[in-house]
Amino acid sequence: MQTRPLGQTGINVSRLCLGTMTFGEQNTEADAHAQLDRATAAGINFIDTAEMYPVPPKAETQGRTEAYIGSWLKARGKRDDLVIATKAAGPGLDHVRGGPRLTPEHLHRAVDDSLTRLQTDYIDLYQLHWPDRNANFFGKLGYQHDESENATPLAESLQALKELVDAGKIRAIGLSNETPWGVMQSLRLADTLGVPRVASVQNPYNLLNRSFEVGLAEIAHREDVGLLAYSPLAFGALTGKYLDGAHPPQGRLTLFERFKRYTSDLAEEAVRAYVGIAREHGLDPAQMALAYVNSRSFLTSNIIGATTLEQLDANLASEELTLDNNVLEAIEAVHRQQPNPCP
Repeated sequence: MQTRPLGQTGINVSRLCLGTMTFGEQNTEADAHAQLDRATAAGINFIDTAEMYPVPPKAETQGRTEAYIGSWLKARGKRDDLVIATKAAGPGLDHVRGGPRLTPEHLHRAVDDSLTRLQTDYIDLYQLHWPDRNANFFGKLGYQHDESENATPLAESLQALKELVDAGKIRAIGLSNETPWGVMQSLRLADTLGVPRVASVQNPYNLLNRSFEVGLAEIAHREDVGLLAYSPLAFGALTGKYLDGAHPPQGRLTLFERFKRYTSDLAEEAVRAYVGIAREHGLDPAQMALAYVNSRSFLTSNIIGATTLEQLDANLASEELTLDNNVLEAIEAVHRQQPNPCP
């Protein structure tokens, strides 16, 4: 398993990261522990979660994912061999902290609650799950400025994270679902206020959504703020299992109709083309899609997720796959015809 530096923190993380948002909804605690065992045995040292997980978010399950990871950490030990990342929810989920904000009071409470559930004394990477301001994220396009918005100033959030770093509760900080402005503003504040420097940005990146390349890829290279790629299989769409109206019984898009981001007619057309490339070259479509993400120079880690050990094993195998030029050229040809159908 290759490792890459997490920004300028001195922490090295595996190129594949285990995503855990199915733990507590589609996966039991025993399932979760089995996945964690399998992933770490394969060389993964990086585990990503969030206070709002599992997904879809709801009050009765909120925090369960972190709790499952915590029980595994307690049972297995070796905490210092792992890099544990979690995230603080932004506005919009009333069942989290009574309506989460990224204020100092909220962030201190969120970190303490996550530490308790994770059964650990520190979090390696703490991320702001989405901005506490009006911005383009979760597929939103066409930014509309709102002078009247009641946003928590980014400086206040970063100052609170500095306090948590100084207290030894977190080691490094990151952003998620963030824009180029948000990343550069955070870096500017690190220089001017002495708050921690962001180490990473966790944004969607896959063959259907390469919008990270437009503005953030240059920042990743020039500022050492690499991508933690989430949804690298576009909620499973890039496996091809949903083509032609198929609804596999345990598929996420079958179980949860709320996930529409990767289900448009344009998306299906692109998926069909990418699956065709994989089959033409004797590749598993999912492994090809993951290997493409793995190969990006601006990537720090690719967050893979699964609901079965068989899926996890297949995803882990992408670490060994290098796409040849013929495959890469075919992928780029599709991208030119269907650029970012699911931003």
